[in-house]
Amino acid sequence: MINLLFVSSYVDLGGGETALLTLADQFDPTQFTPHLLVPCEGQLAAAWRARGWAVHVMPWRGATTYFIPAIWARLPISRRIEALIREQKIDLLHSDYHTLPMALPAAERAGIPTLWTCMGWWFHPQFWQRGFFQRPDVIFAHSQAIKDGFLGQPPFMSPERITILYPGVDTRRFHPGVDGIKVRFEAGFDKDAPVVALVARFQDVKGHDVFQAMARQVALQIPAARFVVAGENTQTSADNAYKTRILEVMQTDPLLRSRLKYLGFRADVERVLAAADVVVCSSHFESYGLTVVEAMACGKPVVSTNRGGPSETVVHGETGFLVPPGDAAGLARYVIDLLRDADLRERMGVAGQARVEKLFTAEVTGKIFTTEAQSALSFHRGNSKK
Repeated sequence: MINLLFVSSYVDLGGGETALLTLADQFDPTQFTPHLLVPCEGQLAAAWRARGWAVHVMPWRGATTYFIPAIWARLPISRRIEALIREQKIDLLHSDYHTLPMALPAAERAGIPTLWTCMGWWFHPQFWQRGFFQRPDVIFAHSQAIKDGFLGQPPFMSPERITILYPGVDTRRFHPGVDGIKVRFEAGFDKDAPVVALVARFQDVKGHDVFQAMARQVALQIPAARFVVAGENTQTSADNAYKTRILEVMQTDPLLRSRLKYLGFRADVERVLAAADVVVCSSHFESYGLTVVEAMACGKPVVSTNRGGPSETVVHGETGFLVPPGDAAGLARYVIDLLRDADLRERMGVAGQARVEKLFTAEVTGKIFTTEAQSALSFHRGNSKK
């Protein structure tokens, strides 16, 4: 049995944490025992425990992008992680970016391999960190866009060191048969109204303002159209200020106020997507864009901005449409085309679902991850015997 410890600085259920849960769900319980280490309780820990897996809580503050490896390796939390590894007989450790400066040296001192996943487009190593980031045994990136941004130009290490690991979708949960009627009812929408959905936490990179500008243009052309937004997870004062600004714009606009509903956090994202005829991603940048892939798995056509992950997951003109970031008019044009053409929605929905089944399922992701993990463990054990 392989004890695998996941270390996460994030404690709520955003896209990355949902992807982590979905990944762990794929493990063969006769081969892997997943553990979770977090700095405090939260939605992620609760969902982890609900699956019968061990959760460990130790307070810490995640590293910023300017961390100095030698200093963070000496922090008390690094020693506590090392002690946990030894106490729980952990065989492998997986870390996110913000905990890697403490977790990697802890794993090295305990003599176990380290895996880490680069999840964000904003992670660009400083020159004094480049040696540090070459030390993990396995490095994943959630998209080619993330990988390219992390490596820089020219790349500071061999691109072959980084494996693309697209977060997989649980197609048992996200599929065309999900019922979205309850969400429409809760939003106060007619069961036959054309509905456009956005699923995104409140953060300015998500482009809620662009979505609202798009919604105004669509409503002028299709007055019966309705719009729904799901997501919360405000993490900073800037996020809260952004949320307040977005909601104030909506409340003061009569066209939007009567047509647009903000639902807050939804654990049943699949039902929100099922309630929609078209799903929009208005982000200025998406490292991956999990909701885009979940929508495709549900058989929904997607209209998305094209910077980052969606340019890799959406096939323009086949599974949806892509426009430049900030192009509310472009989003509106394609949304209007889709709302007016049921056959086009059906064709794109079928094509999107087929693409997910081929490339982006949780099973595909799980196989890639476990193969790399087992290979790293075998290599490490082989070297330790020499």
